[in-house]
Amino acid sequence: MKTLLIVYHTMTGGTAQMARAAADAASQQAGVTVSLRRATEAGPDDVLAADGYLFATPENLAAMSGLMKDFFDRCYYAALDRVNGRPYAVMICAGSDGQNALRQIDRIATGWRLKSVAPGLIVCTHAQTPERILAPKQIGADDLERCAEIGAGLAAGLALGVF
Repeated sequence: MKTLLIVYHTMTGGTAQMARAAADAASQQAGVTVSLRRATEAGPDDVLAADGYLFATPENLAAMSGLMKDFFDRCYYAALDRVNGRPYAVMICAGSDGQNALRQIDRIATGWRLKSVAPGLIVCTHAQTPERILAPKQIGADDLERCAEIGAGLAAGLALGVF
């Protein structure tokens, strides 16, 4: 049995919807256990026990969220040289373009020597005013389907030994 760890942070619900869509689709794959964990609850033991990863974060001030960064800070050295070659993918819930948040996670994954197995998925909510930034998010069905595809693809690759 393989394990897919999905680590996410959310403040307004958008990233949680994306992570759940990916987790629901991944859990349909035989031979894979899905562990869906908030970034504040995930730790080095979760990282070391997983065979693959999906990292999901909102874009906050043109960067990954601080609590997602905290997850990586707490886990980085414990996982260094112990997760080499494992597959990962990234999902960003962005208010603008999300590119810097994606770059930050990709750099950390490079340090962990993980293998990217899907292009980063950025869902843009276009929230640019204080009211829209702080408002609860509702991710559209098409974007949730794209999240589900990433989760299903990662799980299938793990189950089949492709990654």
